[in-house]
Amino acid sequence: MDRVSDDQRRARLGIRHRLAQRADSLDEAVRSVIGFHSSDPATAYLSARARVNGFTSPDLDRSLYDDRSLVRMWGMRRTLFVTTRDLAATMRSASPDAFGRAERRRFERMLADQGKATDPAAWIDDVAAKVLAELAVRGEATANVLREAIPELGSTLTFGEGKTWGGTVGVSTRILFLLASEGRVMRGRPRGTWISSQYRWSLTDAWLGSPLADIDPADARAQLVRHWLRHFGPGTTADIKWWTGWKMTDTRMALSAVNAIEVKLTDGPGWILPDDGDPVDIPEDWVALLPSLDSTVMGWKERAWYLGDHYSALFDRNGNAGPTVWWNGEIVGGWAQRNDGEIAVRLLREIPSTATEAIALETERLHEWFGPTRVTPRFRAPLERELGS
Repeated sequence: MDRVSDDQRRARLGIRHRLAQRADSLDEAVRSVIGFHSSDPATAYLSARARVNGFTSPDLDRSLYDDRSLVRMWGMRRTLFVTTRDLAATMRSASPDAFGRAERRRFERMLADQGKATDPAAWIDDVAAKVLAELAVRGEATANVLREAIPELGSTLTFGEGKTWGGTVGVSTRILFLLASEGRVMRGRPRGTWISSQYRWSLTDAWLGSPLADIDPADARAQLVRHWLRHFGPGTTADIKWWTGWKMTDTRMALSAVNAIEVKLTDGPGWILPDDGDPVDIPEDWVALLPSLDSTVMGWKERAWYLGDHYSALFDRNGNAGPTVWWNGEIVGGWAQRNDGEIAVRLLREIPSTATEAIALETERLHEWFGPTRVTPRFRAPLERELGS
């Protein structure tokens, strides 16, 4: 194909993201979108539920905390993902300096500006070494336990002074984020249920049994772009640059390395892999209720072909997507869980009666799946906030 229509893109999305036909395994579902977003703990579970036949929350718990075939780690755009071990290594190697160095510089400035340390770099090294030593002895520990053992972690820092988004953050949070972004520590099992965001921390090598593989950064970027184009393509250069968080030079070099082929999209030029030029069959009608920050919703920068003009209702001011309702590769509405457990849905455009009936059935299935659990997204979009109340 030298042109890929929006209908073809929607068909590929449904098939390749395991929404038109669910996967039989978690590994398959995770690979279909490269990783589940996990900045909001519930997202990974609800993303799996939308894609895996017969999924229950203990299934993901086993993969993360018992088998450890899946890991939770910082990835593209400083976003927390649940992904496979091999993809985790690719993500980390593709952006080796994107997280740790930038985070360290930011942390050092905060310490110096707020009078916490005269030599911020040495102070961070000393406290980080104490954290690593404590975890080596304990095996795992929560941030609260580490604060009790290491007094320096009890300090707080301010940020965004005078801004609406300003506040305070604990030194323990910054140290653990730094160590995690450098790949030296990893989140383990949460203190509470699957919706808890308070994790136990472990040394990465101890948690996985071995370090993540080191891959040449250029090779890793090529691998990641190849995987993205296989599952998200076609996409534009802007899509790939935004999704990866790379510089334009690295983005273009990775596209060249995989011999990407330029095609015409509705909004301009895009890219596919050389062996991906044949059109796909349009799948049977499908619906999905995807959670906030789902990897499909957040998979592209240029979203008009599946989002339409619903951005202001379904995204918050920082670009975080709320829960969405899908019909055949397009977002047609949003949803929220209310305090009594009811799943409230609002459609934002006219759809066939068969689609409305299918969405109602899927809504009831989601209500039953939740049971007594109540989930409020960490980042609340306008429509979700309205429906949830």
